[in-house]
Amino acid sequence: MHYGHELQFGTFITPTNDPPHTPVRLAELSEAVGYDLVTFQDHPYQPRFHDTSTLLTWVAARTERIHLSANVANVPLRLPAVLGRAAASLDLLSEGRFELALGAGGFWDAIEAMGGRRLTPGQAVDALSEAIDIIRGVWDQGERTRFEVDGAYYRVSGAKRGPAPAHNIPIWIGAYKPRMLRLTGRKGDGWVPSLAYMKPGEFAEKNDIIDDAATAAGRDPREIRRIVNIGGRFTSGSAAGGGARGGFLDGPAQQWVEQLLPYVVDDGVGTFVLASDDPGTIQHFAEQVAPALREAVAGELRERRVGQAGELRGSDASLLAPTYTSRSTAVRAKRRDGIDYDAVPEHLAAKAIEPGDAGFARVKSTYMRGGSPGLVLQPASSDEVAAALSFVRENPTVPFGVRSGGHGISGRSTNDGGIVIDLSDMRDMRVLDATRRLVRIEAGARWQDVAAFLAPHGWALSSGDYGGVGVGGLATAGGIGWLVREHGLTIDHLRAVEVVLADGSIVRADASNHADLFWAVRGAGANFGIVTAFEFEVDEVGAVGFAQLSFDASDIAGFLESWGDWVVDAPRDLTSFLIVSAGRAGQPPMAHVMAMVDSDDPDTVLERLQPLADAAPLVGQDVRITTYQSVISNAGDASHGAEGEPTARSALIGRVTPSFAADAARLIESGATYFFQFRAVGGAVHDVPVDATAFAHRSAEFSVVAFGSNRRHTNERWNEFIAPHSSGAYLSFDTEPGRAAVEAAFPPATLARLRELKRRFDPDNVFRDNANITPA
Repeated sequence: MHYGHELQFGTFITPTNDPPHTPVRLAELSEAVGYDLVTFQDHPYQPRFHDTSTLLTWVAARTERIHLSANVANVPLRLPAVLGRAAASLDLLSEGRFELALGAGGFWDAIEAMGGRRLTPGQAVDALSEAIDIIRGVWDQGERTRFEVDGAYYRVSGAKRGPAPAHNIPIWIGAYKPRMLRLTGRKGDGWVPSLAYMKPGEFAEKNDIIDDAATAAGRDPREIRRIVNIGGRFTSGSAAGGGARGGFLDGPAQQWVEQLLPYVVDDGVGTFVLASDDPGTIQHFAEQVAPALREAVAGELRERRVGQAGELRGSDASLLAPTYTSRSTAVRAKRRDGIDYDAVPEHLAAKAIEPGDAGFARVKSTYMRGGSPGLVLQPASSDEVAAALSFVRENPTVPFGVRSGGHGISGRSTNDGGIVIDLSDMRDMRVLDATRRLVRIEAGARWQDVAAFLAPHGWALSSGDYGGVGVGGLATAGGIGWLVREHGLTIDHLRAVEVVLADGSIVRADASNHADLFWAVRGAGANFGIVTAFEFEVDEVGAVGFAQLSFDASDIAGFLESWGDWVVDAPRDLTSFLIVSAGRAGQPPMAHVMAMVDSDDPDTVLERLQPLADAAPLVGQDVRITTYQSVISNAGDASHGAEGEPTARSALIGRVTPSFAADAARLIESGATYFFQFRAVGGAVHDVPVDATAFAHRSAEFSVVAFGSNRRHTNERWNEFIAPHSSGAYLSFDTEPGRAAVEAAFPPATLARLRELKRRFDPDNVFRDNANITPA
């Protein structure tokens, strides 16, 4: 039977080390002429052969597209846990191009001579079965249980899992005997035999054994790709021309096509791997056999389907070459209820990550919030975002989140069992008008990337304090950054947005077009659509002064008052953030002040800082002239892997009054918060009219946030000490769900207008899992 696999071709190259680079050049040739796969035998005991794992790494670095594999890896000489980690590493380094083919052994004298254990054929199969489980256990980075295997042949005792590979690495098995074939059916993703080792008709018999074993194990036989090694000789004779035809694969290219065709359409071969070290043969097969065989397969399948259906309806491409693209049984077993996985649009399927997929551990959580969504979609364009959103609407009962970067404090960037649209592949940045300093930034870019993009122009855009935050979340909520007192909020620099609305339409909103939507996006954007691109008018910013000062804050209230007065009364070119921590282990409370001064003059910087000098004993300082880019480039490139849920509360306040300072000190001393931060909000923020954007708390001087480890305790103390002083809230820093949080973030008139706009743009409340503003 034909299993629906797209036909692929590979090469099987001898890993000779004499001369050393010959197999590498043949691999490069294989990629250049269009092969999908290059493989090398793995005989570690052959002195004239490279170590195959090392060779594969070198070839991966010298190629860009072609996939790589051993053919097949000698498991008795490769510890499974180490082999699994090596495979995942090479897959990550090659960006998802490694496939793992395994063999149970053979040549036992040579294996034993290298220190391997001699096994009987039955033992070798059992050992390989254990090895497969261990390898997959290494890859399962999302599994939190202790990794323990006490097998008859291999042991794992608490080994660390990971890394997870870049893609779902298939495990192919080289097999001929019934026990190995049954193992392939139970646990393999591919079968790797060589036709030269089989008699006519034997291939189909072995195929049946694999299929029966797969079915008995509850698997679909189509999950198992048939990867067949072939070899032969090209001659110029042809039957039509009267020339002599040789035996199997001994003749012209057309003869090869005719002889290989039944193996595809009748026996389900998905990949042919040409065993040859001759460059001419490798190129001739790629140019004369591969395309002709693909065409012949498509034609034969079309004829058979037309015969079955009676007629070919229109230009239905699905009748030409049906493909099997479903995930394995093991992956599907981890799917969550309520999501129609089989309905994911075809052009998004390759960018869809499920709980059973290799890359799931890297996308399930945010920087601060653990999650376990049922599906993560990673579109790369606004059209793909619209398609992803259409799929979300077809699965209305599951949670839905949108992610651009990944702090996700408030919870809308991940969920449990729902769908997440992850914009991290949308990172394009470009200058639209240098004279106006107008730039276009896609939502998945991170702020440190934006800073690096703007720096060569002498520009900057105030954007929070952490470079790993994504543009989309911050630029639709507000954006309280290092230049906020001088240049305002991030949203104050917005001139237009490209947004995908709840109904899937893609619109451009600015002051003239969809002006109401543009108003709502600036402060409440997460409730109205998915903004995929922003147009900002950025600022000219040169070198800046940046200070990090640590104070003995034994008098917490007194220091808060002094710091607050210093900030409010300072020129606008100064912006400061403050973190206060309670004393521990005999140490006094500490106040950590960070301040940016938009000046490259050391005297000016020191002049701005001097009024704070007498606020408390200074115990540490670092003041330097630097760049905005260097300050904001404080995030690594590692994927987020948070666990659990953060507890955070947010408030916007005016000046730091003696009453507020005393209550803030009580909160800190209560132990209800381990991280208590102030951010300056005043200055230029006050210049924007209250009704100009959905962020309406324009009179605020400070944003205050407290993180706690005990939600009930933190909330009780917050409500007792801080809430009475609050005049608003900044939603991105508040984890409390429900109506009260929304009402704190938006004054009554603003909220009423937002609810009316919600009725117009999202009447079905698709964007509901995001500090929800309900439709009027």
